[in-house]
Amino acid sequence: MTARANRLGGNLRSIQAMLVAVVLFSIMDTTMKLLAEQFPAMQVAALRSLSSLPLVVAYVAWRGGFRSIMQVRWPLHWLRAVIGIVMLSLFAYGIKTLSLAEAYSIFFIGPILITALSVFVLKERVNAARWVAIAVGMAGVLVVLVSAVCYAVSAVTGRILARTERSEHMVFWLMLMMAVGATVLAAPAWAQVGVAQLPLIAVLAVSGFLAQLALTEAFSHGEASVVAPFEYTALAWGVAIDWLMWHTLPDQATLVGAAIIIGSGLYLIRHETAHAEAEHP
Repeated sequence: MTARANRLGGNLRSIQAMLVAVVLFSIMDTTMKLLAEQFPAMQVAALRSLSSLPLVVAYVAWRGGFRSIMQVRWPLHWLRAVIGIVMLSLFAYGIKTLSLAEAYSIFFIGPILITALSVFVLKERVNAARWVAIAVGMAGVLVVLVSAVCYAVSAVTGRILARTERSEHMVFWLMLMMAVGATVLAAPAWAQVGVAQLPLIAVLAVSGFLAQLALTEAFSHGEASVVAPFEYTALAWGVAIDWLMWHTLPDQATLVGAAIIIGSGLYLIRHETAHAEAEHP
């Protein structure tokens, strides 16, 4: 198998993982929105990490990862944790008042930043077709720059870590550091969690845990500039969930933007699949 075939196979594997991650993150974000109506944003960020931590610990133990758990690149893990706390708390604050579709539209500056960073940091080659598809897909997308930049930097640092470290170590340290950091920051305004919130927290734990695994898988094998645009499919899930949960729909401009974004993503799927089929006739 040629190097190009390996690359294309890795891209397709990562695209599949990203599509799964998007569905799981949509479920997680819905739960976070419901919790954000009852708790401060920083506490929601803490609950997201704390609830998934036992599942992460069990996963690392199952994979035998604790034997070398301390042999990691600490500066990048600390950076990802700080960025993760900022990103989650800002996102929780945003979806408290925005619909999921609106929040996703605003947040989607992230994939284009990932593409740009992948060129300069990861030294990936991005061909003209991908640049055009991504640029078209970004039409109509608004910008909440701080949260999106945090996400983009976190994704790229995760890709760097994946070159030398096990995926379970990456998930473990990210979740542990975020849980500790966000809990400390949320402690002064911590609101009591009642029995009524436990089902939501359970959904948050499982969806967040599985989504993080899928996202780590997505950025561990494929090119960041190829994988990132498939997060645009979250907009379709956001519109559907908004309608089912809150009986709201985005305005016409947002729908037009969503159509452009989804069309761009479909083009990229076709582009990668065609190249893979040409490599394996």
